[in-house]
Amino acid sequence: MTLKKAVGKLHLWLGLGSGLIVFIVSLTGAIFTFQDEIRDAVEPWRLVATPTAAAPLPPSRLHAAVVASHAGAVPAYTTYYGPGRSATVYFTDKAGGSYISSLNPYSGQVLHEQNLRTDFFIIVQAIHMYLLLPVELGEWIVGVAIAIFLVMLGTGLVLWWPKRRQERKQRLTIKWGAKWRRLNYDLHQVLGFYIAAGAFIIALTGLFMSFGSWLQAASTVANAGRHYPLEEMPPTIALRDSATAPARPLVDVAYAQVRQHSPTAAMVVVGPATDRKLPVYCLTYEKALHYYNRDEYYFHPVSGQLLRALPHATKSPGKKLGDLNYDLHTGQILGLGGKIVAFLISLLSASLPVTGTLLWWGRRHKTPKKRQPALAGLAS
Repeated sequence: MTLKKAVGKLHLWLGLGSGLIVFIVSLTGAIFTFQDEIRDAVEPWRLVATPTAAAPLPPSRLHAAVVASHAGAVPAYTTYYGPGRSATVYFTDKAGGSYISSLNPYSGQVLHEQNLRTDFFIIVQAIHMYLLLPVELGEWIVGVAIAIFLVMLGTGLVLWWPKRRQERKQRLTIKWGAKWRRLNYDLHQVLGFYIAAGAFIIALTGLFMSFGSWLQAASTVANAGRHYPLEEMPPTIALRDSATAPARPLVDVAYAQVRQHSPTAAMVVVGPATDRKLPVYCLTYEKALHYYNRDEYYFHPVSGQLLRALPHATKSPGKKLGDLNYDLHTGQILGLGGKIVAFLISLLSASLPVTGTLLWWGRRHKTPKKRQPALAGLAS
């Protein structure tokens, strides 16, 4: 068996084994790409008018509004999305439900409440990340399928590569008027070639989400092997700490300091203050709904004292690479144009298992050629 035939066998069986999962993950990824734009168009509570010279209410006021509208609510993360957008409070209740309330950040009015178990895009995201299976099992299955897909991109390029230069043009164009077998073959190999580089980036960043150790390894490489302990572990809280609680709610104290240290940030996330052993974790993002340029803060869970600040400008290259991962995965690092490209690549990636399976099926079920009748002269 030649090397190319061996690569072909590997490509075939890996594809048949992982094809269904790759199809589901790619298709749900394409659907999820424009979730913010779609939500803005169909969910009017996401947008609010910004009063002149008005400051958003502190988190405790938003929490109080949520508790008043939903009995038994336990507020957790609070997110401010900047001017013109509503704030959100993630919370749970006694029945074990998970919800997000959208509020006017200037008046505290509850505009809408979403049950995360029935939200369309949350379900799509859950399918994309772990196939609605138990999280640890589902993430492992998806991660393995993505790793196989990366191998298939490499083997696919080996199979695509023409032996002679004159064949390259043929490998770069689709014969739209050909019979279905040839058309399917072209759709598989030509489209696969064109999206290979983009699909590799999307798949690799997705793999980093499934397997955090892979992202840590990539960060270590980006840092040339150096370690930055302040970036790798949150600050510890002494069990016998005699800190004094502030007069104001702790989340308000943390929020005020975050606004002071990151005055130009558009989006602010304030973590819960529910565990005296864990610091209150807050983040700020320079641009709303973009997750790369971010500052991180840790506050004492009793006093609200700032324990550690990690501004974006001072982070290591490896840490910045990790922060960049989501925006690379969704294409939004390049704005709307990048998301369009990511959408098309994801959609075409979903087509590859389909055209590949049809290619395999067609070769297994070829129509036998009709035998030509013997010539009369030869018969005599």
